[in-house]
Amino acid sequence: MPAIEEAQITKYLSKYKNVAATRKDVVDVVTTYRSLTYDLQKFVFNDGSSKDLFALQGTIPVVYKNNTYYIPICIWLMDTHPQNAPMCFVKPTPTMQIKVSMYVDHNGKVYLPYLHDWQPHSSDLLSLIQVMIVTFGDHPPVYSKPKEQVAAPYPSNSFMPQPGGPGASNQFLPYPSATGASGGNFPPYPTGGNYMPYPATGGPAGNSAGYQPYMNYPQPGVYPGAAGYNPAGNANPSSTGTITEEHIKASLISAVEDKLRRRIQEKVNQYQAEIETLNRTKQELVEGSAKIDAIVTRLEREEVDLQKNISILRDKEEELKKSLETLESAEAIDPDEAVTTTAPLYRQLLNAYADEAATEDAIYYLGEGLRGGVIDLETFLKHVRTLSRKQFILRATMQKCRQKAGLAG
Repeated sequence: MPAIEEAQITKYLSKYKNVAATRKDVVDVVTTYRSLTYDLQKFVFNDGSSKDLFALQGTIPVVYKNNTYYIPICIWLMDTHPQNAPMCFVKPTPTMQIKVSMYVDHNGKVYLPYLHDWQPHSSDLLSLIQVMIVTFGDHPPVYSKPKEQVAAPYPSNSFMPQPGGPGASNQFLPYPSATGASGGNFPPYPTGGNYMPYPATGGPAGNSAGYQPYMNYPQPGVYPGAAGYNPAGNANPSSTGTITEEHIKASLISAVEDKLRRRIQEKVNQYQAEIETLNRTKQELVEGSAKIDAIVTRLEREEVDLQKNISILRDKEEELKKSLETLESAEAIDPDEAVTTTAPLYRQLLNAYADEAATEDAIYYLGEGLRGGVIDLETFLKHVRTLSRKQFILRATMQKCRQKAGLAG
């Protein structure tokens, strides 16, 4: 995109809170869809207040029954964009008629789930237009007026084909026909070469050279109860005739549909939240059931092991009882005869070990007697010298026996 255009867009967005994000959003759209133009226009809200908002308007290509049609739209960006969803409208030309559906009301305002679920950080205008193209391909928002109501032809590829039979095209007609078909009290429109069939309000009705056909569509943001609201469009009753019962009926039906749609959407969101909560609870219960099954299986396995250990302990207890009965009935055992050796060398080693241990004890008690004053120093030294010599001989004997027996030193 040329730098001049980006500078112009930046100028229009100077009062917006998020200029960088909004500019990028707009540049992506006008670069992809060259049929859309941008401007800063005054927007009228329901309470009658107005504000200068950035608007994208033009046509978008919609494929309907293998044919491409160009639907005129207008997208208004709030000054808090992208924090708040934009407002979208279908702008029918004089040869078009709005087809009211769950996506477009009789004022041309577009209702889409993408707008309802608008996310500031993930939603963008380019995706919004793509959603509109897909939705309008399944549910055309406009259709052509009957030929007797259109005095000047319009390119055939710039509006949607007329649905239904003859009665469908007359359901919501905001413009009287040239013969007064919608009211009977309207004079026919001039058919001379200097007149267009639907002149703009306040425009030059008698000069065809500088005249531009005016797209007489409902002013965006003007709804029942708002200042300047007219169910028949932006034209005043004095220029198009009085408001008929059909217009009032259509307005009431649209208001009721909007209210029901919002109520249904609230209920759907509430039930979806409850379903999600129940699904999470179900998942937690399933996981808890699996954990409980694993614990029960482990307890059963531990119970089997415990029964085996109890059986083993009972068998050992019976063996101990039998051994005790045998010992109680047996004769007394001499400690000296209880320990026997298999060879004389081992017997010599055992006797030397016992004598050495006794000698060690004797030396210990001699020291205790000396400290207690039971014996004098001379007696202590005399006996300790004798016992120490004996202890040395016994230890040497044990070492020699262990070497002969091949035991560790």
